[in-house]
Amino acid sequence: MKAIRFYAPQDIRLEDIEMPMIGPDEILVKVEATLTCGTDVKIYRRGHPMVKPPLIFGHEFAGIIAEVGKNITQWKKGQRVVSANSAPCNACFFCKIGKPNLCEHLLETLIGFSVDGAYSEFIRVPAPIVRQNTYEVPDQVPLEEAALLEPLACAVNGNDVADIKIGDAVVVIGAGPIGLMHIQLAKIKGAANVISIDLKEDRLKVASEVGADNVVDASRENQLDRVKKLTDGLGADVVIEAVGLPQTWELAVEMTRKAGTTVLFGGCPSGTKITLDTERIHYGDLTIKGIFHHTPLSVKRAYELITSGMFKGRPLITGKMSLSELKEALEMMIEGRCIKMAIIPHAH
Repeated sequence: MKAIRFYAPQDIRLEDIEMPMIGPDEILVKVEATLTCGTDVKIYRRGHPMVKPPLIFGHEFAGIIAEVGKNITQWKKGQRVVSANSAPCNACFFCKIGKPNLCEHLLETLIGFSVDGAYSEFIRVPAPIVRQNTYEVPDQVPLEEAALLEPLACAVNGNDVADIKIGDAVVVIGAGPIGLMHIQLAKIKGAANVISIDLKEDRLKVASEVGADNVVDASRENQLDRVKKLTDGLGADVVIEAVGLPQTWELAVEMTRKAGTTVLFGGCPSGTKITLDTERIHYGDLTIKGIFHHTPLSVKRAYELITSGMFKGRPLITGKMSLSELKEALEMMIEGRCIKMAIIPHAH
């Protein structure tokens, strides 16, 4: 089969490799679509501490079951399925305290990081993921849209800690894939004024299409001033940072009203630090939250949002390309020329 392996930053190679061998509690999936992701871009550009090359990367995928392990009873060959990229052990300290997103054994099942991923014609899905985080895709849902399951599950997990209430003003910094998901989730929760901030006009246009009530072009106007004007001078009830830069983390806190909540969703480069006004945090009674990854519950809820039609996945997928065009697709993301690209491994 054909797959793309990551060897080093800027060095990814399309290769012919052997088919994966599955265990008795695993499934083999013929990949029909793998979506490009901001994390894939980071891996491609500078590597990742969790990725030990050579490794097939890519972790947002959906496809058709090609083979089932001998112990599998709930799945059969030919079913359309989507899986998240990991599953918790349910036995470690963090799982026991209700934080399975921080499972100490996460790396044992982490597709595209420690386990061969989905930029491939076929993928082996580890047993814990088969048991907990794999779902059948209804016929009416395109597989490339179903492949949004994993990032949407992460956004659902992050949106939950934001504690958005009906009528809230919510700022989402960044109108990339995750920011566009947060916009939709905020509207579903009843936010009355969702403000999207980005540097690119094309992304802000999509933000409006998926529900943003106001958009702020950060390349042309003062973001903080505009948010204050749109919130009667108070700042937003909730601010969600979905970029992952120290300066936007700091800006997110500045945009949050007194007694409001800042969610720092975007992951900054390793080793970076931020500076915050301690007086404002203390006397402003601010809540600042970090959030990481997903849980089986957030995966289930993401699946329900996708299959019910409540979540609009199509605007987030710019187009389709083949495995051999992956490098070009990642470069397009870097340049801001696409939101997500669906990589079709079996394209001719």
